Amino acid sequence: MTHESTDNGRREFLKQGTFAVVALSAGTAMAQEPSPAAGHQHHEGHSGPKLTTPPSVEHQHDHVAAEYDGFSRYVPSRGNDPDSDYYIGKLVPGFRKPEDGPAPFEAPDLDKLPFVMKDGVKEFHLVPQSVEQEFLPGYKMNVWGFNGSTPGPTIEVTQGDRVRIIVTNELPEETTVHWHGFELPVQYDGSHTLTQNPIKPGQTFVYEFDIHEYGTFWYHTHVAMQETHGMVGWMIVHPAKPVGPPVDRDFGLLFQNFAILPNQTVNDSWSMDWNWHTINGRSGPYATPLVVKHGERVRVRIMDFSPVQHHPIHLHGHTFWVTGHEGARMPSSAWVPRNTELIAVAQASDFEFIANNPGDWMFHCHMTHHMMNHMVKDVGPHIRQTDNVDQYLANLDSRPAVRMTHDDPGFAVPGYPQGMKGMDMSDEFMKAIWSRREFMGMRATAAMSLMGLMTTMRVLPEDLYHRVMKTDETIEKGSIFAEIVNRFGNPADYKKAPMHMMHGGM
Repeated sequence: MTHESTDNGRREFLKQGTFAVVALSAGTAMAQEPSPAAGHQHHEGHSGPKLTTPPSVEHQHDHVAAEYDGFSRYVPSRGNDPDSDYYIGKLVPGFRKPEDGPAPFEAPDLDKLPFVMKDGVKEFHLVPQSVEQEFLPGYKMNVWGFNGSTPGPTIEVTQGDRVRIIVTNELPEETTVHWHGFELPVQYDGSHTLTQNPIKPGQTFVYEFDIHEYGTFWYHTHVAMQETHGMVGWMIVHPAKPVGPPVDRDFGLLFQNFAILPNQTVNDSWSMDWNWHTINGRSGPYATPLVVKHGERVRVRIMDFSPVQHHPIHLHGHTFWVTGHEGARMPSSAWVPRNTELIAVAQASDFEFIANNPGDWMFHCHMTHHMMNHMVKDVGPHIRQTDNVDQYLANLDSRPAVRMTHDDPGFAVPGYPQGMKGMDMSDEFMKAIWSRREFMGMRATAAMSLMGLMTTMRVLPEDLYHRVMKTDETIEKGSIFAEIVNRFGNPADYKKAPMHMMHGGM
């Protein structure tokens, strides 16, 4: 056979194969098209696991289904076919109807920057300034931000808008603001001295441009040490034309690190080690939990604005699809299912999933040192809680001898113990944690689990969501969690949090 005939044969095979794939795909798509009013469906004859919606769940949405090709929005499930559009809930729509427009963006613990319309332009006022930010109740740090907080307030706009952002510098030094990821006229890019003269203290500069893209963006100073002090904020652009599948909730979590020693409130911007970790300006357990309804489609945008450290972000209890990065939303053919996503400095990832597993689920960075707060180097010998230090205090001129033998059998284990000696969780501290609606009904020891870059994704049935988020009812600690165990778990195996470990007077 000649080389030419081999090439012709290969071309003919690829051509026929392509036709076959297209036909198969079309047939598969038609077969998978759901009946919106079908409610809960069990497809007989497939080889996948049988799905049973719990008796306590009532599907009340006629425009979407409870089950799609073996995937249930109410039961942890995968689906029948990895190539299906509905595998692990990939294109399963939320309850929100497309004609209702995009779900409002929510960045817990952060405000939205208001605007006024002037001659068809959305006009915002942004103020770089020194900020006192409360990382934890009673732990107030002196950092830099915008309009009274770090991160600064969220700017939320729509694709096609023209924006005018008036920046008045209240810092003690000059600055600029960069609009990260936007394709705009170069004079408004905000690159310090490269594209504009810096904004001197007390002076104002006006940025004005049209927005043609949509997705996850942010603004930040373009002076390196100012970035390290925390000067950043979300800038979210919704699409002009609805992009499916619709999500019911759209959250943003902005991760930062700071180097603040125990006797300081000021960040060391030259440090290469970081001991304070914040989500939207707060450390766990002060970071406000994300609360959603059972069966909703949820999007979470996570951005890493740490000086030098990456974050492997893990969500318990669910598998999510990575649907976008800071550059743009990805075509669905490029989405990747994960439960841990590595996000590097100055990068963002969008997660989408169906909240089909009720409970209080940890949502956190998996770097072990990022799951703690205000860490410092140990000085001197490790002292046990039961040790008496009077001998040290009584003789400060000469160091007492350190006993190198111990009766505690734990000392025979290498590295034992290095337990995290937690912060002072006083009654006032715990009242600040538990006074938020989003925290109510969690286990009484929940706050002890959440440190640093840790928060919670709470998936609640409709009636429990209403109790927690829509009423003024005082909810007993652990009661919502116990009810979820009763409905969806194994109550016989569940034990309440030990009373001696309960904190707070509420």
